[in-house]
Amino acid sequence: MPFDIYLNVAVGGILTGLVYGLMALGLSVIFGVVRVVNFAHGEMMTVAMYIAVTLFSAFHLDPLIMLVPIAATLGAFGYALQAGVINPFITRPEHSQFLLLVAVAIILVNILLIAFGPDAKTVQVSYAYDSYQLGPLIVDATKAYAALAALVVAAALFCFFQYTTLGTAIRACADNYTGALVVGLDVKHLYALTFALGSACVGAAGVMLALIVDVTPSIGPAYTLLAFIIVITGGLGSMPGALIGGVMIGLTEALAGLLFTPSAKSMFSFAILVLVLLFRPQGILGKKVA
Repeated sequence: MPFDIYLNVAVGGILTGLVYGLMALGLSVIFGVVRVVNFAHGEMMTVAMYIAVTLFSAFHLDPLIMLVPIAATLGAFGYALQAGVINPFITRPEHSQFLLLVAVAIILVNILLIAFGPDAKTVQVSYAYDSYQLGPLIVDATKAYAALAALVVAAALFCFFQYTTLGTAIRACADNYTGALVVGLDVKHLYALTFALGSACVGAAGVMLALIVDVTPSIGPAYTLLAFIIVITGGLGSMPGALIGGVMIGLTEALAGLLFTPSAKSMFSFAILVLVLLFRPQGILGKKVA
């Protein structure tokens, strides 16, 4: 097989991996601050995908144009979910949090099944079959736009946490919960805001993935599992690690689908996870727990 084919497939995998990374970034942000594992993460992304598909079908609105409104909608949902449902469970045992969020995930999947049925939905934008040629590379335009949007959203999130007063306050809550309470920070509000930011990230990722893959209600659990693989590979709580993990998984899936069969993609993703857990249990950019 010509080397150009491998190169083109690898580039496509990296571009998709950046979207995966943004999806996992939302999960990493929530865990890094709130210390709650969102087991409804993929299901929330599926909700965003269906919103994008519905707006395109009804009003022919390009998903990329609707990226900010849809992400804001998921952010508002995430804020309400954290403030109204999850906050009372913050101090409860982890298995209670697990059961709560699994229940939320099941509810979301069944609502989508009732509303849209089990059949796959897709978005056929005008540039769906466009591409750019850069020497031997043929870059799919849809994946390129989605990856660029993912980088912009991730950069905005990094800047928010690094350079804003609110972002500093959220990081203070993550570093020292008791200290944040002592200095008068509204921790419950900041937790809800963090969950909203993570939900907005996964909403934005869902909009981009709607351009790349077909959407069905049943894909939510698969993407929740994929997000966990990426976050653990990159390092729990590490934002750059989530992006690096996403690129690694996207590249691995693309090459595995070419060299073996598309059904082998998950096997290689789990193989990377096993290797990381064996040789660097804290993840690629994760910190060791003292």
